[in-house]
Amino acid sequence: MRDLIRLRSVVRQVVTRARQHLQGFAPHGHKHERGTAWRMAYRRWLSTLAFEHPAQQIAFQDYVDAVMDAERRLQQVEEQILSLLPEWSQRPEVDALQAMRGIALINAVVLVAEVGDFTRFSNPRQLMAYFGLVPGEQSSGATVWRGGIAKTGNTHARRALVEGAWALQDEAAHRPAQVDRIEALPKVVRDIGWKAQVRLCTRYRRLSARGKNANLVNVAIAREMVDFIWSIACTVQSAPKGGVTSI
Repeated sequence: MRDLIRLRSVVRQVVTRARQHLQGFAPHGHKHERGTAWRMAYRRWLSTLAFEHPAQQIAFQDYVDAVMDAERRLQQVEEQILSLLPEWSQRPEVDALQAMRGIALINAVVLVAEVGDFTRFSNPRQLMAYFGLVPGEQSSGATVWRGGIAKTGNTHARRALVEGAWALQDEAAHRPAQVDRIEALPKVVRDIGWKAQVRLCTRYRRLSARGKNANLVNVAIAREMVDFIWSIACTVQSAPKGGVTSI
């Protein structure tokens, strides 16, 4: 599973580069006036583009094909991950982590595959360090300087956390999609997930209101997410073989 997760990371980079190449070429006097790139409206707009010189049209179509091929490959890798998931021994941890808002199925698989045994970390801060989400530090004699996050840990897991943190910008709420996803989880796990959502959504808005840089806020939220993720995963992995009770 870890091999597939890392393959997916590589393929995602290929998708990103292919899209950047296409966006760098596509303007040539053309401009998408509204909407978010790569949504349906943007793709429809791309399909309407025509260039005066045949060489430009050939190059443009090749860039489009490269994007489509990369996206198709990414979809295939994700389908392979999902096909293996039902038989994976760590499926219970994957299901449980989805009680966290911002941690959907694939990101949950990434975290579980990269960490494995969460109980080997005696506290959340050790797990934060493993993800490279603790402040970097430089010291000289009695002088200590702390800067941005260390980024020395597991890049795959850290990326999944930072991506997930963006979902906590809005107010805490029981969203239908998440309710359906976590309905069968033990109450203790659902309670941790809800507690995390209430705290982190509130903290996200407070930090943003203070004028903090959006990326810094997001990383701060991702770091706090680790505390709750560690709690959920350890609850599941420390439970008897019969599973976590519903109390």
